[in-house]
Amino acid sequence: MGKNPREMLNDFMNGLQTVGATNEAQVNAFMGLLGAAYEPKALEVKTKELISVGIAAYNRCEYCIVFHVYKALEAGATREEIMEAAMVSVAFGGGPSMAYSVTLLKDSIEEFAPEFNK
Repeated sequence: MGKNPREMLNDFMNGLQTVGATNEAQVNAFMGLLGAAYEPKALEVKTKELISVGIAAYNRCEYCIVFHVYKALEAGATREEIMEAAMVSVAFGGGPSMAYSVTLLKDSIEEFAPEFNK
């Protein structure tokens, strides 16, 4: 395993709190946008998280990959669904998306899935 997904998730969440202490309006605006985007409507949260996994892998955003793999599992996605969403991103992102999918994304699934019995 290269990077530790749990440490990355904790760093991201702690970073939001730290930056939010001095940039409350911006962090709250971002969190409000996330809350609105992930509100279940025509699509349930699980589907939105799977979309987010694919976008994260496509964009090669390491913290996004870790966060959205965790949130997808939390929303009920299986390991197979998460990896399939990542593989769709490979159709658009090619080799770089594959590289992140077979390393950090795979490691994130392995790290977090036991918490959700997946």
